[in-house]
Amino acid sequence: FVRSRIDPALAERVHAVPGVVEVGGIGVAQVGARVPGNGPRELASVALFGVEFAPRGVPRVPETGTAYADRSLRSDGVRVGQTLLLGPARTPVQVIGFVDDTNYSGQGSMWASLDTWRTVLRENRPQEVLAPGVVQSLLVRVEGSASATGTAIDAATDGATRSLTIAEAIDAVPGVKQQRSTFTSIIGVTGFIALVVIALFFTLLTVERVALYGVLKAVGARSRTLFAGVVLQAVVVSAVAAVIASAAGLVLDVRSEEHTSELQSRFGISYAVFCL
Repeated sequence: FVRSRIDPALAERVHAVPGVVEVGGIGVAQVGARVPGNGPRELASVALFGVEFAPRGVPRVPETGTAYADRSLRSDGVRVGQTLLLGPARTPVQVIGFVDDTNYSGQGSMWASLDTWRTVLRENRPQEVLAPGVVQSLLVRVEGSASATGTAIDAATDGATRSLTIAEAIDAVPGVKQQRSTFTSIIGVTGFIALVVIALFFTLLTVERVALYGVLKAVGARSRTLFAGVVLQAVVVSAVAAVIASAAGLVLDVRSEEHTSELQSRFGISYAVFCL
C-alpha cells in the first residue's frame, strides 16, 4: 500500500475497462493512537484506512473526523464516543462504532473516509502527502471473468498497474507469506515428530511383549500375523488421535478461514490494483 500511487487519470482508465463495475480508492496510514485515560506513552497501534466505499461489515463511510474501530482495540481501552489522537501531530478522530475482524499487519484498524485519511497523513507524514485525487490503491468490483478483467486492466494502463487477486493481495501484505511458510514448516516438523513418537512407542511395546510373542509363535502363530497385529494397533491409535486432533483443529481454524476470505467477503471484489 505505502509505495503505491494511483492518480485520477489512471483510475479512470481502470474504470473504463470492460467488465469493471465499480472502482474505489483506498489508503492506509499506520500510526500510534493516544487513548483517553491511558498514560502518555501507552499508545495503541492503529492502521487507519481511508475508503471511498464502505466495505462489508462497515455500516457506511464515516463523516470526516470520525471512524469505525476494530473491536480488538477495546483491549487498548478504546470505547465508542472517544476521540483518539493519532500520530505525533495528535490528529483527533472520533470512534463512532466497532467492526470485527479487520486487523491489518498485526494492528487494530480504523475505517474512515478518504478525507480523514488524507488529513492524518498530511499532519503526521507530510513527506508522504499525496496530490489531490491520488490514492494508494484501488478496489475493483468486476463482472464476468475476473482473471480476464484483471489482465485487461493492466493492459489498459500499459503495465503501470499490477492487478492482484484477493489471495495474492493478502500474500502481498508484509509478513503474511513468511508467516504462512513458517507455520507450514512447523506443521510439517510436528507431523514428522508425531510419527517418530508413535514408532518409538510401539517399538518399546513390542520389546516388552517379546515373551508373549514367543509363546504365540510356539503355539503356531505366524510372524506376519503378529506383525499385522502390531501395525493394526498403531493404525487404530493413530486414527483415533487424528480424529480428535482434526476435530479440535477444525474448531480452532474456523476463525482463521474467516480471516483468509475476509477481504473478499467484505468488499465483494475480485482484484486489488496497485501502481508499479
